[in-house]
Amino acid sequence: MADRKIVVAGATGLVGNAALRHFGTVGGCDVVALARRKPRELYGARHVAVDLTDPAQCLRAATQMQGATHLVYAALYEAPSLVDGWRDPNQIRTNDLMLRNLMAALEPVAPRLRHVALLQGTKAYGVHVRPLAVPAREGRSEMYEQPNFYWAQENFLRELQQAKGWHWSILRPVLIVGLAMGGAMDLIPPLGVYAAMLREQGRPLDYPGGAARVSQAVDVDLLARAIAWSGEATAAHNEAFNVTNGDVFTWENVWPAIADALGMKPGDAVPLSLTQEYPKWIAPWDELRRKHGLISPGLEDFVGLSFQYADYSMRHGQTRSGPPSIVSTVKINQAGFTEMMDTEAMFRKWFAQARSNRLLP
Repeated sequence: MADRKIVVAGATGLVGNAALRHFGTVGGCDVVALARRKPRELYGARHVAVDLTDPAQCLRAATQMQGATHLVYAALYEAPSLVDGWRDPNQIRTNDLMLRNLMAALEPVAPRLRHVALLQGTKAYGVHVRPLAVPAREGRSEMYEQPNFYWAQENFLRELQQAKGWHWSILRPVLIVGLAMGGAMDLIPPLGVYAAMLREQGRPLDYPGGAARVSQAVDVDLLARAIAWSGEATAAHNEAFNVTNGDVFTWENVWPAIADALGMKPGDAVPLSLTQEYPKWIAPWDELRRKHGLISPGLEDFVGLSFQYADYSMRHGQTRSGPPSIVSTVKINQAGFTEMMDTEAMFRKWFAQARSNRLLP
């Protein structure tokens, strides 16, 4: 019998699917994948179809979660207007409700529960509403100034955990890079599609974003290992941690590596809103899928809301350099998780994987 039974909520998303991959690779785990639709790859996990906004569905799923020792909570509801939705009261309420529904179903059937890992991000420091204090550090009071579903979920977990035998950890990744289809914040599909459209026209890979900002990223597989570490490390009990690759980047400086990974030459700075442009690419993308024998789906199923996220991340329309978006990883390093990755190598890894898996031409 596996010594760990790990429930991954949000298993089709970028982080959830990376968690399935990690725990499926290390072995010794019974993994349950919670998601409305079946993940493209389960890595040995069992899929349980559930809509976390529905308490009755969560209770029905409880039999499959019997004896769980760990919960990785990577489920996320995003509003159709992605960036505006980050301050939408309904988005905040929905995300709060999802975690409450799941814990109400899970706790009674999981007497051996040891750990809950909860995902947040740099919106904890208000990156979406104002410049960050550099570097942003865990536990600073300015975090709580703006509405955010993070606080609803965090406060709920803190209260629920009192006098219990399990602990929580909060992970705050920066820009996450990996590969999931139909996600809200996954940059490989939208940039890969944009590149494919230019390549078909014999053009180099022009940079579509705005003025530079120094920021950070994290490889989703590295993040999955940090989540796994937090589930076992005493130093992670009831603590929040920033997680990054360990370096910094600007889009302009990493652009030549992205172009090279896609078999292209870097082009010029040619501002373009991918969100506004992509409707013109729906039919050409279908043609490219046929031409190259791709297994990726139609454009909107492949990219989801991530064209909006690409515009936001690359600062489309911004003509002045932005304030740096840098967080400190001293706390997680001193607690014992010290992995790092070169951000340029990370982009190369994921574009190469998308091409070899026949998701991109």
